[in-house]
Amino acid sequence: MKTTWNLGLLYKDHNDPRIEKDVRSAEKDFAAFEKAYKGKTDYLKNEGKLLKALQDFESLFSERSFTKSITYFNFLTDLDSKDSVARAKSTQFIERLTKIEHKIMFFELSLAKIPAPLQKKFISSKKLAPFAYYLKTVFNKAKHDLSEAEEKIMSIKSLPAYSHWLDATEKLLAKSSVSFQGRDMPIPEAVNKIGDLPTAERRELHASLMKVLESHSDVAESEINAIVTNKKIDDELRGFVEPYDATILGYQNERKSVLALVAAVTDNFRISHRFLALKAKLLKLPHLEYSDRNIGIGENVKKIPFAESVEMLRKVFRDVDPEFEAILNRFLENGQIDVFPRQGKTGGAYCHSDKNRPTFVLLNDTETFDSASTFAHEMGHAIHSELSKVQPVMYQDYSMSSAEVASTLFEAILFDAVYETLSEKEKIVALHTKINDDIQTIFRQIACFNFETEMHKTIRAKGGMSKEELAALMNKHMSSYLGPITHMKDIDGYYFVQWGHIRRFFYVYSYAFGQLISKALYAKYKEDKKFIGKIKQFLSAGGSDSPENIFKSIGIDVTKPDFWKKGLESISKDIDKLEKLTKNR
Repeated sequence: MKTTWNLGLLYKDHNDPRIEKDVRSAEKDFAAFEKAYKGKTDYLKNEGKLLKALQDFESLFSERSFTKSITYFNFLTDLDSKDSVARAKSTQFIERLTKIEHKIMFFELSLAKIPAPLQKKFISSKKLAPFAYYLKTVFNKAKHDLSEAEEKIMSIKSLPAYSHWLDATEKLLAKSSVSFQGRDMPIPEAVNKIGDLPTAERRELHASLMKVLESHSDVAESEINAIVTNKKIDDELRGFVEPYDATILGYQNERKSVLALVAAVTDNFRISHRFLALKAKLLKLPHLEYSDRNIGIGENVKKIPFAESVEMLRKVFRDVDPEFEAILNRFLENGQIDVFPRQGKTGGAYCHSDKNRPTFVLLNDTETFDSASTFAHEMGHAIHSELSKVQPVMYQDYSMSSAEVASTLFEAILFDAVYETLSEKEKIVALHTKINDDIQTIFRQIACFNFETEMHKTIRAKGGMSKEELAALMNKHMSSYLGPITHMKDIDGYYFVQWGHIRRFFYVYSYAFGQLISKALYAKYKEDKKFIGKIKQFLSAGGSDSPENIFKSIGIDVTKPDFWKKGLESISKDIDKLEKLTKNR
C-alpha cells in the first residue's frame, strides 16, 4: 500500500522527453483537424459528413490526453508549493495548449450556427445518435457564444485575469503556517484539527488561524475583486443575466431545479438552527462559536489510523459490490492516493480524473472519522470516474452535480456499515456526526451559495468590496444557517480568504444537490439491495445525458416540486432520533 502519489504513472520527472513529444503530437493533430474542417461548411449540412467530422473531433481526445503535461505539473505544485520549476513549466504548457485549443475553437462555434430545423434533424438522427447529447449541449449554449476571435481573447485573458490570481493566494496560503502549542502546522492541518480538540484548545487554534487568514486578507481582497469583476465582464459579453447562470448551464442542470433547491434549503435553515441548538445542549455550552460548528459531541475523539480506514472501506465496498473494492485496491497498490498533510502540500481533498490516464486522489488524513468519511467521499468520485470510462471519450466527463451524488452516496454507505457495529453510546456520537455532515454539506453550502450571489451582485453594482465588507458578508450568511445559538466574531468572516470553493464560482450548490439525491438513491438501495444495479447504471453513465435525465432513468425525479423537501425532512427525522437517544443527557 502506497500513501504518496506515484506520478511516474504520468511522467518520469520534470524533464521527461515524453512530455515534449506528447505536446508536439497534439499540436500536429489539432493543426491537421483545423486544416481539414476550418472554413468548410459541407459537414454542417450533411449527416454523413457531420458524423465523420464528429468522429475526427472525438479522436483528438481519444488517442492521447493533450492536457497530461499540465496535470502532471499541477500535481507537483499541489504536493510542493515551493516547486517553482513545476509552476513555471505548468504556465508554459498552459500557454502552448491554449494555442492548441484555439485551433479547434471554430468547430463548436460552427456547429452552434446550424439552423434550428437542421439542429432538430441532427439530434433525432439515428446515424448521429452517439453524438446526440453532445450536439444538444452545443446548441443549448449557442446563444452565449462569441465570435471565434473573441473566444480566443477570452481564453487567453483567463490566465492573467483568473488563474494567476488563484495561484497567488493558494501559493501564499500553502507557504503559511499556524503556531499552536509550540509548533507550526500547515493551514490545511490546522483547519482539519480544529474540530478534534477540546473547547478551549479548539477556540485557541481557531483564533490563531483567523489571525493568519486576516494577515493575508489584503491579497485575497484584491484577488476576489479581480476575478469577480472579470466574471462580470465575461457574463455581460456572453449575455448571462445572473452570476450563477453560467455555472448552472456548464453543469448541464436545469435552472429551475437548482433555484428550487436553493430556495427549499434556505427556507428550512430552521432545521440547521434546531440541530445546532441541540449540539450546544449536548456539549453543555451556553452558546457555540464559529469554531464549534463542525465538532463532535465528546471531548475524547477516537483516532482512526489510515490503515484502519482502508480496511473499513475495503469491507464496505466488498459488501456492496466487489468491483468497488477492486478499484480501491488498485489505487492503493499503484500509488494513486496521496494521503497525509505536510508543509507545502495543498489543503483539502480532491479526485482528479481525465480521459485515458490514471485517476488520482488527494487527501489530508488526520486519523479521524471525518478523514475516513472524506476518504470514502473521494473514492466515490474515483469509482464514478473509473466506471464512466466505459463511455465513449466524449461522455467520460460527468457533470459536477452528478459527481457529488456519487461521493456523498459512498459516505452514506460507509456510515451505515460502521453504525451497525456501534454501542448505543457510540451510535449517539455517530448519528450526531452524520447529521452534522448533512448540515455542512447542504445548509452551509447553500449559505455559501447565497453569500456568493450577494458578493457578485454587490461587486457588480459598487465596483468592488473591501476585505472588511467581504468578511462581514461572510459572517452574515454563515449566521443565517448557524442560527442564534452561534455567536460570530468579526474576525471569523476572514474565513473567505482560504475558502477555495468561492473561487470556483457557485460550485457549492452541487454539494447540496448531490447529498439530497444520494439520500434518495440510498433509500432505494436499503429497500432493495438489487438497486445497486441501477446505481452502477448511474455511475457508468458519465456525461451521456443531463443529470436530471440520468437520475430520472433510474427512478429519481428531481423535477418534482416536493423532491428537495422530502430529503430535508429526512434530516429532521434524524434529529428527532438523536433527541430521543440523548433525552436523559
